[in-house]
Amino acid sequence: MREEVFNYIKKKYKVSPEYPWGKYENNAVFRHADNKKWFALVLEVGRDKLGLSGNERVDVINLKIDDRMFKEVLLKEKEILPAYHMNKEHWISVVLDGTVKEDKVFDLIGASFLATASKKKKEKVRLPKEWIVPANPKFYDIVHAFDNTDTIDWKQSSSVKVGDTIFMYAAAPVSAILYKCRAVEVDIPYEYAGKDLTIHTVMKIRLLRRYEPERFTFDRLKEDYGIYAVRGPRGVPNSLSHELNR
Repeated sequence: MREEVFNYIKKKYKVSPEYPWGKYENNAVFRHADNKKWFALVLEVGRDKLGLSGNERVDVINLKIDDRMFKEVLLKEKEILPAYHMNKEHWISVVLDGTVKEDKVFDLIGASFLATASKKKKEKVRLPKEWIVPANPKFYDIVHAFDNTDTIDWKQSSSVKVGDTIFMYAAAPVSAILYKCRAVEVDIPYEYAGKDLTIHTVMKIRLLRRYEPERFTFDRLKEDYGIYAVRGPRGVPNSLSHELNR
């Protein structure tokens, strides 16, 4: 997979490999042009040094994963390991022997690219995000919101962009994620001022999927994913994203 990875990085990120270690001529790094930070390191390593069976040499790619819970989920998968010769708190090693499928490797390269990018670049290359957005059944019948339509208007956070995924969380007494939606239109002017709610901008969200109320309850969000409150739009931990998108 080494050649496929190199070709993908060159095509996707316009970055060529650097070979800074003459003694280890097959070891290559890929870095950002602006801040010079590495986002990938490809090494040739003996399987025994990785704690794997056998002693033949294999290629591995070291990638940065900032989300600790997502990293722990990844490390349970075959041929994804704590980083070889790098900070194991934030980096992983993926063995490039085909066990981890090509698309998965490319997705992890993308995660590492963003994790190491400058603030300016992150804003420029921002990928679609996932959000948990709360809805209060006391003020809006979120349980039946999509009974007769697949698209509704909803109060918008300024951070949401077209293409972002919205997981609708119904507050008490439901206390669970009920829907997966896509933001299909944003920045729609809308003026509303009530006792408990003020709205200046709305977005159109389209239903993609329903979840049973007992599946992603608040208790599970708290115990399994470290989410202790959903008071406003918030990002989705990668470990929860993995479960929501299964």
